[in-house]
Amino acid sequence: MTSLKVTFRPGQPIFDQVVFAATKAFVSGEFLPGQPFPTVRALAADLKIHPNTAHKIIQHLIQERFLEVRPRVGTVVAELPEARAGDRKRLLRDEVGQLVVEARRVGAGLQDVIRAVEDEWAKLGPSKPDSPQEAHRK
Repeated sequence: MTSLKVTFRPGQPIFDQVVFAATKAFVSGEFLPGQPFPTVRALAADLKIHPNTAHKIIQHLIQERFLEVRPRVGTVVAELPEARAGDRKRLLRDEVGQLVVEARRVGAGLQDVIRAVEDEWAKLGPSKPDSPQEAHRK
């Protein structure tokens, strides 16, 4: 049984929802480096998704360097990959932009958004002390 926590929401692609849940599990430390990751068959059965979708998810996580394939072992969780050059810029431009637009659409204020981001940040546990986020706060 997989320990991925996914509550499927209608209208959003299953692929995106499972990739997000897996990424969240890697970042929060729910999945540790070297830990076996479910096989395509197990992931499909546990989440009740099509095996082709499960295969695409696993291949994507390997491509994004969250998973690695080890001979005679299988697919395991990799060390958290370093961010690529444009990742931070893309996040701050695209995803934050979408968040701001949606927050304003529903009437949420800036402080509501900040509190929500802080709450989600805290749920993931502490950042690495030497991370750029922590260095920026000091």
